[in-house]
Amino acid sequence: MGLKIIGSGFGRTGTMSLKRALEQLAFGPCHHMEELLLHPEQVHYWQGIVAGQRMNWEEVFAGYNSQVDWPGAHVWRDLAAAYPQAKVIHTVRPEEDWWRSFSQTIAALLTSDQQMPPPPHILAMMQMAREMISAQTFGGSLTDQETALAAYRRRIEEVRAAIPPERLLVFDVAEGWQPLCRFLDVAEPAMPFPRLNSTEEWWRLVKGGPQ
Repeated sequence: MGLKIIGSGFGRTGTMSLKRALEQLAFGPCHHMEELLLHPEQVHYWQGIVAGQRMNWEEVFAGYNSQVDWPGAHVWRDLAAAYPQAKVIHTVRPEEDWWRSFSQTIAALLTSDQQMPPPPHILAMMQMAREMISAQTFGGSLTDQETALAAYRRRIEEVRAAIPPERLLVFDVAEGWQPLCRFLDVAEPAMPFPRLNSTEEWWRLVKGGPQ
């Protein structure tokens, strides 16, 4: 199948909304961190990736047409090279809004001292995510705003520098269908653009599993 869309944006930049939008535009199934909750057997791939192992991307993304959010966004550069015909979408939002959302969700979860151990595959996911997000993306700190925002800005600069403009869309999901559909050369749907995964919805998903 092969990826047609590569998402390079950090989590909490509207990636769940983009996932649903791409699936409505027939670019699905779309890989997202949610998929690891649905398919625990995928976790071992990402454990290997954060450990520096080489991967067969066709195997990792078997059955998917697109990818957004962590963990896939962590290896955006490798995916862009492996799928040279794929388009790259880098999701953004106002950085203060991103930090507020990120600090209240992903950062809060990964820095929490849980009283009860989670199920084994959730524990493995969290250990992988700590290495990928905390250590390798934010240099070991998930609570320092300036460090996090510096990494957020750096990722935007790196993607812009690496991906030709005609292959790249820097996208705020608040813009809705028009720029996305123009970039993908598809018609705009009549339905509203998906607006999903608020902070409250995120915590319900994490605590209760996929619904």
